Amino acid sequence: MATSGSVWRLLLIGLVFHLVYIGTVFDCYFTSPVVHGMQQHSLGRAEAKRLVLIVGDGLRADLLLAKNGFPMIPDSPEVVAPRLRSIIEKRGAFGISHTRVPTESRPGHVALIGGMYEDVSAVSKGWKTNPVDFDSVFNQSSATFSFGSPDILPMFARGATPGKVEMWCYDEDEEDFTKDATALDVWVLDQLRTLFHNATSDTILDARLRGEQTVFFLHLLGLDTTGHSYRPHSKEYMTNIQVVDEIVKQTEELFLEFYKDEETAFVFTADHGMSKIGNHGDGDPDNTRTPLIVWGKGVRGPLPDSTPSSHDQYSEPFGLTHLFRRDVEQADVAALMSALIGANWPINSVGVLPDVDPTKPGYLLAKEGEKAQAEVALVNAKVILEHYRVKHVEKKTHSLFYRPYSYFKRVEDTEEVPGQNAVAVIEDLIHHGNYREARLLAKEFISQTLEGLRYLQTYDRTMIQGIVIAAYLGWIAFGAVSILLPLVTSVSQNALPFHLAATSVLAGFWALFAKQKSPWTFYIYILFPCYFWDQVLVRASSPLLTYVRQGAAGSVVGPVVRGLLVFAALQSMVAGYTHRSIWSAWFAVIGILWPLFSWPSEVRSRHWQLLLGWSACCLATAVFPLLNVHQEENLVGITSGALVIYLIGVAGIRTFKFPDPQGTRLFKTISFILLNGLGWSVILVNLVVRDLRDKKGVLPVFRIIGWALFLSTALVPFVLRVGRSNPHARLLSFFLGFSVCFIWLAIGFEGLFYVSYSLTLCLWVEVESALRKHAHAKSSTNGTARPPIIAINKQDAGAYRPKADDLRIAAFFLFFVQVAFFGTGNVASISSFYLEPVYRLVPVFNPFLMAALLIFKIVSPYIILAIAFSILNARLDLPPFSLFLVALTLTDIMTITFFLNVTDTGSWLEIGQTISFFCISSLLLVWSAGICAVGEVLMAGQPRGNATVSADGDRNKVE
Repeated sequence: MATSGSVWRLLLIGLVFHLVYIGTVFDCYFTSPVVHGMQQHSLGRAEAKRLVLIVGDGLRADLLLAKNGFPMIPDSPEVVAPRLRSIIEKRGAFGISHTRVPTESRPGHVALIGGMYEDVSAVSKGWKTNPVDFDSVFNQSSATFSFGSPDILPMFARGATPGKVEMWCYDEDEEDFTKDATALDVWVLDQLRTLFHNATSDTILDARLRGEQTVFFLHLLGLDTTGHSYRPHSKEYMTNIQVVDEIVKQTEELFLEFYKDEETAFVFTADHGMSKIGNHGDGDPDNTRTPLIVWGKGVRGPLPDSTPSSHDQYSEPFGLTHLFRRDVEQADVAALMSALIGANWPINSVGVLPDVDPTKPGYLLAKEGEKAQAEVALVNAKVILEHYRVKHVEKKTHSLFYRPYSYFKRVEDTEEVPGQNAVAVIEDLIHHGNYREARLLAKEFISQTLEGLRYLQTYDRTMIQGIVIAAYLGWIAFGAVSILLPLVTSVSQNALPFHLAATSVLAGFWALFAKQKSPWTFYIYILFPCYFWDQVLVRASSPLLTYVRQGAAGSVVGPVVRGLLVFAALQSMVAGYTHRSIWSAWFAVIGILWPLFSWPSEVRSRHWQLLLGWSACCLATAVFPLLNVHQEENLVGITSGALVIYLIGVAGIRTFKFPDPQGTRLFKTISFILLNGLGWSVILVNLVVRDLRDKKGVLPVFRIIGWALFLSTALVPFVLRVGRSNPHARLLSFFLGFSVCFIWLAIGFEGLFYVSYSLTLCLWVEVESALRKHAHAKSSTNGTARPPIIAINKQDAGAYRPKADDLRIAAFFLFFVQVAFFGTGNVASISSFYLEPVYRLVPVFNPFLMAALLIFKIVSPYIILAIAFSILNARLDLPPFSLFLVALTLTDIMTITFFLNVTDTGSWLEIGQTISFFCISSLLLVWSAGICAVGEVLMAGQPRGNATVSADGDRNKVE
């Protein structure tokens, strides 16, 4: 049992623990790739004098290369990019560049140009600033001239040698999702043309442009913007690809006209792809496959396909199966560009040049043939070895029981620096003209060294995994004993051995971390399991026997069965993250099977109307997880949701009353304001959507009115509070206040989901109240009421004593927490945060404001859940957060499962999902705690216990 004070203390500890431990997944599975103090390497000679990198931001490989890639568009051409296709068929080499999670613009460009894969959390640390310093091909060039987005270009100038990276960026306001985004790409071409024109009268600029190892970067953002606005399979996206193709053609012509030679190498690729609904960031295969086309000086031409074929089912529609397809990892592009211009590899590059492997063609057409390919393979091996060497020295110096990677063990005793023997063998093979053997050995050496680097980067993984699992299990045990068992003063004399043991373990780990120079976060992680298990052992050493003597220990069959059912329910929620139909199955179970097989017959017969309403609402909400996640903008769905919300508001005005006439008038006034805002929002959204479809943009007056309606309706329920005497009336005011969000930010049927979800929560309160009332009446009649627990401490009087049903209520709460996230704005799919509705209010690219709107849309159902949960706590006369603490204790059964499922191998879809699921599971409960706190504040002063309020506002006692 837990007193009110201990509830708050336990809640605070739990929230801090869960928030801190989100970082463990990154410390355990993903470490920073940046290594300092390394020596740089280069081939020392160039294949081309200059290089042009063209990145089509957000370009999908299949939609660029496939024949008849846009069959849904009337009169669409068979080949959407004839220039690039002609290059593939006649002059260059092509393949697929496979990106990594997160498939966002920033990490994609860092991989392409820096040759390194950033920490997956880096994208959340800054959109326009560098969370980690990195080197790049641009910084290793003699000069780089870059053109494009202000979100991408500056991060490659930051930290570079002053004056080496020059950039021309358009204004951020030009990134308007309601305008023709091809203008951004045309602007880039115009700036390049202007640069060459200025060089005709500027001798210094002309000399810089004509220097060797010069790089030009054309960042074409239009495709990304167009894909977000209209989706990739739209006519607009197809047109943007055609514009990009024309820009490639004119860029070639500009270089030929200005330089009058053929010493330029061209690389065309993308930073990431795009899903069917116009989003990216996760591991969806359409997000991870981007085109790579390389041609010009130093690049081989097209080659016939090999046996076995280099193609698969994905590339068959390209109509290029007669040509060899050479796939690469995204970081390999940086190595390829470095080799082409003869510059130093970026210092943190882990890319592998495609030409290292002699068993299949690469991309280079080296001047010195296979000798140059062998030499560049040697350089690549030295670059990768340098990473391993620095990490090896670091681990060897600071680890207590260091074990080098098995591949290098045989030379560890004779060499200070591992791998030098293998490098010497490669050099000797090249010296004697055995180029193929040298490349084969280099390939194997690079592969083993990368595995060794991964081994060192994850060297502490097992230890961190053990700490994390011990901490989560400790929290579960700590929460259980804190709720069930009092901390009595008589135990303090027995606590000293436990405290000494916990302190010794903590000191031992801190000493180990200091020796290994571990991150500061490790010191914090180990605090929690030491504290949790210390408290568990202290609390369980004595009070358990007292608790058993008071009648807690009876038949173990019931608790074990309930425990297994709750465990199975939580594991089914884990499966629900990947199988959306499970959420529907849950609603069917709690809406049909639970009442039929678990409710007492007296409750079913006496509350048959409640039973019918509960079942109907559950089945209605169960429909939404089954809907297709790829939703099209649907004004009928948006308007239907608004109409149902409006009818509920009118019904509430006519039904809910207050004891005092002033309270009734205030409620009606608030409801009228909110319904008026809802009505105007429906009209304006219909007008705005039609204008956007006609590509007229959003009229400023509509946007201003929209923001006014959006903000005012959201604030009214907080500013003008409905009276506390009628909790459901106050709940209705918040329901109506947030409904406008589901008009402005809806793409289809989210408003109807919001209605069914909210009604289900309201009926849940009534169902649990009826069941608890029946249980109390039955126990009083039969004389089987559970004997009161003797107060061991003064503060134990009136403490929360959990009942068997509390486990089920907590599990239901966890279920509603998950459904609130998976059913909001994305119709039960985590990957479907649609951006089109956001453009109605924010047409210009503003990631933080756009994210804020999407987050607000997610928050709205949680406010309803928090208020309903607060009403339920009050109805059951339980301390605030008492049921939430039970839920918070249970949820780590899910969290441990998600943590153990996290992987950094396999497909990027699997990697992205496992990381996301763990973080979402941890954050949802932390988030829900804050929301529950808001709910308690918003509903402070409401009737508690068996006091209810009738529709006409009279406060009555339940019989």
